[in-house]
Amino acid sequence: MTEVLVVSISKPLLIGIYKNKDLIEEFEVEGMTSDFLPLTFNKIIKKYNINRINYVNTPGSYMAIKVAYVFLKTLSISKDIEFYACSGFEFNGNTPIKALGKKYFINENDTIKVDFLDNNTKIQDFKLPKSLKEINFSLETLPIYNLPAV
Repeated sequence: MTEVLVVSISKPLLIGIYKNKDLIEEFEVEGMTSDFLPLTFNKIIKKYNINRINYVNTPGSYMAIKVAYVFLKTLSISKDIEFYACSGFEFNGNTPIKALGKKYFINENDTIKVDFLDNNTKIQDFKLPKSLKEINFSLETLPIYNLPAV
């Protein structure tokens, strides 16, 4: 089975191709998700027969999450590809994720809060895992918004 994982909540845009849950190819793309996600997927679809698409649906850049969701959901429907979602904390060692201004999303006991960081807080960059075997995916793919509406 060939799967794609999309992490669009920060820069660079990360896309991994997985065969039987193991990473076989990766893309790091600088720029707007709306510009580069379709271009990158055009290359991927020409090269691979994709069985499943996975993406990060929370927390992070809401615009990037919305753009990724609409594009990937449309692709999954039109090509009859399975579609799953997961949390961004799976790909940065469960460290805080940039929210709004100087605030960050913090995962404490599976509850996401938004707060300022201490000076000692370590933040890890997002990385594509070498394997998808330990990642918690969900069929609930709608974007999850952790901030109240303005």
